[in-house]
Amino acid sequence: MSAAVSSIRNLGPAYETACTRAGIPSAEALRQLGADAAYAKLLQSGMKPHFIGYYVLVMALQNRPWNDCKGAEKKALRKRFDAIKASSFDADRDAFEQMMDQIGVRPAP
Repeated sequence: MSAAVSSIRNLGPAYETACTRAGIPSAEALRQLGADAAYAKLLQSGMKPHFIGYYVLVMALQNRPWNDCKGAEKKALRKRFDAIKASSFDADRDAFEQMMDQIGVRPAP
């Protein structure tokens, strides 16, 4: 049986719902993807980018407290976040297009 995404430290029901919407059904699937690929899928499924949400995911997959990210590590994560956002989030896509993507009417980007 698969463990729920919310079984991972720092990730609650809202993150689990977002993961399910993005096609990430379990904690195992999330761990296998890794933080960067999973966050890209979350953005592609319509989630709005937010740096804290990204680094919470990174910390969660390392089993660290969400606020453990500081200094040079946080700056490096910000660069990774910016790159993922640039390649996976289209701010010009309207809500209707996002919904069509979520239900699979349009091919994935």
